[in-house]
Amino acid sequence: MKYLLLLIVFLIPTLASRAQKFEGGVLGGVNGSQVRGDFTSGYQKPGINAGAYVNYNWSEKTFWGMELRFSQKGSRKNPDAKTGDQYKYIMRLNYIDIPVYAGYRSNDRISVFGGLSAGYLISGNEYNNYGLFPKEDRRPFNDFDVQALAGIRVKFTSRLSLDIRGAYSVVPIRDNPGEVLWYWLDSQFNNVLSTSLFYRLDF
Repeated sequence: MKYLLLLIVFLIPTLASRAQKFEGGVLGGVNGSQVRGDFTSGYQKPGINAGAYVNYNWSEKTFWGMELRFSQKGSRKNPDAKTGDQYKYIMRLNYIDIPVYAGYRSNDRISVFGGLSAGYLISGNEYNNYGLFPKEDRRPFNDFDVQALAGIRVKFTSRLSLDIRGAYSVVPIRDNPGEVLWYWLDSQFNNVLSTSLFYRLDF
C-alpha cells in the first residue's frame, strides 16, 4: 500500500505536465460523517480532507479523475440534557483515500461524477465520557475500506472549483461484534458527506 501511495504522489504532477488533456492540483475541505451500525445517527462527526488530484479529459464532455487524500471520518454522540442521556461517544477514524471516478460535464461550469474509493486506515480510536477506551474494551477496525461515491462539481474560475460528494462503504469497516454493545449494534459502514475546494496548478 505504501508503495502505491508513493507512486501516486509522483504520478499526479507528472501526468498533469505531460499533456493538455491532463490537469492536476490540490484540494481541501470538510467532512460530515456517521457510521451505520452504531447507536448514533446524523452527520455529527466533523473532519477535514486534504490532498491532490489529477483529471484526464476524454472529450469536451467526459473525464476521469483520481485523487490522493487524507480524510477524517467516524461518528459522534454528545450527552443530551433534555433526555437525561449522560453518555458521550466519539469514533475517530483517519484514512488515506484513493478515489477513482468518471465524470460528465453538463455545461462549462457543472459536472457530475461517480466511482469508487479505496481507503487505508491510519488510525482508529473510540472515546467515552472518561476519554480513550481502555485496552480491554478496544475492538480493531478493518485496515481497508472501499466506498462507492457520487457527487457534483461546480467551476467558479479556470482554477477554482467546489466539489460536493457522498460516499458509502460497500464492505464493513468493522464486522458484527457477535453481541449487542451500548455503542455498537451491527457491522459498521462509513457514510460521509464531503465539501472540498479544488485548485488547479500549472506544473
